[in-house]
Amino acid sequence: MSSNEKLQQCAQSFFQKGKGVLAADESTSTMNKRLEAIGVPGEPEMRRKYRQLLFTAPNIEQYLSGVIMYDSSIRNHTDDGTPFVDVLIAKGIVPIIKVDKSTTDHTGFPNEVITEGLDGLRERLHEYYEFGARAAKWRAVFTISDTTPTDQNIMFDCVTLARYAALCQLENIVPMVEPEVLLNGPHSIERSEEVTTNVVRKLFQVLAWYNVDLRGVILKTSMVLAGSDHEIESTPEEVAEATARMLRNAVPKEVAGVVFLSGGQSWQRATMNLNAFSEFESTLPWPTTFSFSRAIEEPILDAWRGKEENVAAAQKVMLHRLKMNALAEQGQYNPSLENV
Repeated sequence: MSSNEKLQQCAQSFFQKGKGVLAADESTSTMNKRLEAIGVPGEPEMRRKYRQLLFTAPNIEQYLSGVIMYDSSIRNHTDDGTPFVDVLIAKGIVPIIKVDKSTTDHTGFPNEVITEGLDGLRERLHEYYEFGARAAKWRAVFTISDTTPTDQNIMFDCVTLARYAALCQLENIVPMVEPEVLLNGPHSIERSEEVTTNVVRKLFQVLAWYNVDLRGVILKTSMVLAGSDHEIESTPEEVAEATARMLRNAVPKEVAGVVFLSGGQSWQRATMNLNAFSEFESTLPWPTTFSFSRAIEEPILDAWRGKEENVAAAQKVMLHRLKMNALAEQGQYNPSLENV
């Protein structure tokens, strides 16, 4: 089997019916904020204990095909010294590593940011492969306003994403490309669809330009919905229709698959929107599933609150949230199931 075929096979493995990807790759600063919000100190040991809670939860392999990890997590271990990566692999869950080094202001372009992290990336990818990672993720961020995102900002981040993806495939790692269009703002769902379509379409044009094998690429994208400050909240049906239309108009059929980020939505709303979208999946040329972070983890953190005696209860909450999203991915979710 050629290296390209292995990449394609690995990319396809994330799209198993009733399974999704957990995005447990919050940066140190973001994870500290989430811990402090529940009264837990933002310390390395508490971050380790929380990740241990997630990765060792019984039966999560029923609903997860992959887990996105942060650098400190892929190097970390359980209380008994078992590497987190080994815990996941033993469950049949593929470790995915976040490799970008976050955003910085885009000089000369007010209110826009670019993502950094290409320096030394090939060496880091080689090291992550040795740890056991078989896929990676890189996130670019776009803000919608009357003047943003600019063409220059879109192009810069797309070129960076393409370079990242090419390096991943060179190191036999599946690239997950994440052009996140932020929910923040008063924009309409129509404006969200216009911007998201433009960003995703440009990204795949640049990926092809850089000779990236699209059959070994996973798109992680925002759902299309009106901004958080818009006067009217988009319904699940509107979100599903606009998101499906965006994908048809922007994503080449060769792409291995599409995973959705929750992007600031509440866990209830993200699950409802995912369920509505499932109606369209059979009409699209790619498999789709979820790759949520806060929309899964928020209830887990609330149940845990840093206390050892709450671990089992928090893991039960985790399994429930994963099950609900797995049902939604198949169009079988109903809010009444939350109380069962």
